[in-house]
Amino acid sequence: MIVPSVPDIVSVDDIAATAESIARLQLPSGMIEWYPNGHADPWNHVETAMALATAGRTTEAEHAYQWLIDIQLDNGAWHNYYVANGIEESKFDTNCVAYFATGVWHHYLATGDRGFLEHCWPTMDRAVDFVLGLQKPRGEVIWAQRANGEAWSYALLTGSSSISHSLHCASAVADALGFDRAQWVDARSRLVDVIANQPDAFEPKDRWAMDWYYPVLGGAIVGDDAAKRMTEGWETFAMIGDGIRCVSDRPWVTAAETCECALAHLAVGDRDRALELFTWAQRLRDVDGSYFTGIVMPEEVHFPAEERSAYTAAAVILAADALEGANPTSELFTSH
Repeated sequence: MIVPSVPDIVSVDDIAATAESIARLQLPSGMIEWYPNGHADPWNHVETAMALATAGRTTEAEHAYQWLIDIQLDNGAWHNYYVANGIEESKFDTNCVAYFATGVWHHYLATGDRGFLEHCWPTMDRAVDFVLGLQKPRGEVIWAQRANGEAWSYALLTGSSSISHSLHCASAVADALGFDRAQWVDARSRLVDVIANQPDAFEPKDRWAMDWYYPVLGGAIVGDDAAKRMTEGWETFAMIGDGIRCVSDRPWVTAAETCECALAHLAVGDRDRALELFTWAQRLRDVDGSYFTGIVMPEEVHFPAEERSAYTAAAVILAADALEGANPTSELFTSH
């Protein structure tokens, strides 16, 4: 792995400092907090593990995955939020559970370590089974289940789009290890069909930027349809010179969503716009390499106040890797 850089925007040393800002938030257990004394959720925890591996910090990344292996529940899931001394929120978010597979495949691409795949396989297998247990017959995946086993009644487009990518990664892991999981391929095909063709299957969340770009980022919508989708949402969510709004009706820009949107633009071949977005995200970089979560315009007030989040730093590193294109991991989110 080559520690990524983006010429004239971030250097190798800059990315190393950003990775260090994530590593400082890792507890002895392996859990990576959002911020000091904060909580962790499985999705963002995996995102930070991927970023650590991308920056060459393999030991810390594997410690992060081991934490999830150690605390996986008998049903294959993880709770939604953890704190250092226990559980903060007990429900199970299907997208958070599925994302373990994306991280495992990413780590294999980064390291070529088949032993890591073999070690993670039982955990990933159980996690995917949990997620698919909440897939409806036409394909969408219910977004969450309460700890008592009661499922929510609806699916979310952003979550299902991310799950579609996680199922792709899970199938890649199964193929690499020689396991037959044809049902995962079928499940993803049905999910992708719903995302691309039946938008009414999902709870309306049109004001959220992630519902705009995640079907492209997750590879559920590709080709000309993906390019059209990215063009159509630009004026609604882009604040020129600042970044991507998290919601369409508020001037709130986040670095993570700006970098994720850059990845989606790379996925449709629009490198110029991806570079533009990545450049805008740098206004949220702090002197130690960490990144403020968001900013309110035009007041330029950080929100949440002074928060620098690990998952935001992770999104920057993953976007830098994709923009440089030099690693086996570089196309994971951009070549579908």
